[in-house]
Amino acid sequence: MRLLLLATLFFILNANAQYHFSGSIDSDTWQNSVYLSLIEDYRKIDGIYTEQIIAKVTADSTGYFEFSDNQLELKNRIYKIHVDNCFKGDKNHFNEHCNNSKAILFIAKNTDTISFPFAFDSEMFCEIKSKNKSTTSLIDIDILKDDMAFDYASFRSEANRKLNNRKWFKKLQEYGKNLNEPLAEIYIYDFLTHKSAPFYSYYLEDLSTNLYYDELLQRLQKTYPNTNYTKQYKTELAADKFTLNTHNTSSINWSKFVGILLVISVLLNIWFLYQNKKKKSKETLTAKEQLTKQEQKIVDLLLNNKTNKEIAQELFVSVSTVKTHLNNIYKKLNIQSRTDIKELFNN
Repeated sequence: MRLLLLATLFFILNANAQYHFSGSIDSDTWQNSVYLSLIEDYRKIDGIYTEQIIAKVTADSTGYFEFSDNQLELKNRIYKIHVDNCFKGDKNHFNEHCNNSKAILFIAKNTDTISFPFAFDSEMFCEIKSKNKSTTSLIDIDILKDDMAFDYASFRSEANRKLNNRKWFKKLQEYGKNLNEPLAEIYIYDFLTHKSAPFYSYYLEDLSTNLYYDELLQRLQKTYPNTNYTKQYKTELAADKFTLNTHNTSSINWSKFVGILLVISVLLNIWFLYQNKKKKSKETLTAKEQLTKQEQKIVDLLLNNKTNKEIAQELFVSVSTVKTHLNNIYKKLNIQSRTDIKELFNN
């Protein structure tokens, strides 16, 4: 019976659970139509997408508006309230973009009561009232992004950009993690990893060594399982890792290919040198075989830089005999001089 009463009470409380988002706009600047959008695709945070709009109210003559119903999710989601002067009535925007518009991004759930400041386009300087501590996290991140832009603009140099890449990736990631709200981290992730962003190449470098991205996936799966946010992030992360691995594999393969070519080149050079030396040795041996033993002795003495006179004394013959032997050697080996003999037999 007690369980039945508790279940009934829970059902009644949740059935009556209702969100209240209220605030004021400058009615002199904006049309009185105010739109509430649910953002499930975090790559479509910027811009005006009619498929995201879930409610529309009309601000009164003072600019006051209020959204109140009970159809939102019971867990946090990313929402946007926006006003613009791009269309009247229910006519659609063109190209999902409106230059003349203002929006405020926030995190909320079905039970939240949130009060936005007057002229909410200046939300950074006003206090938004909400019991949900995650509500203002996206606004706080936007303040950090302004500080980040200032650092990058201080010196427009490659060195400054690299230093700030390391600094701000780490700072924003740690800040988002400390908020204990994975949806806020997704907001940061979208900002840092958009392919049109100037930090995209650094993101791929960071992805190769930083475990933060896998840990964020775990936090999303734990807090927001089976949501579009988690599915989209998981798919994108896998695709980026595949791109990174393909690039690294390609680089590694080229390195291996060049290395293999160098090794083959060295081995071929060694082989050619060996074959050349072998050929020369064979030629030398063949040349010596054409000579008599006396002529071979003369060649050996000549290679030791002996003069004709010294060779004659060594062999106990006359100098003219040595000359005769040398002439015979020249004819047999088809050479012209003592220098040719040295080149042939020394090589």
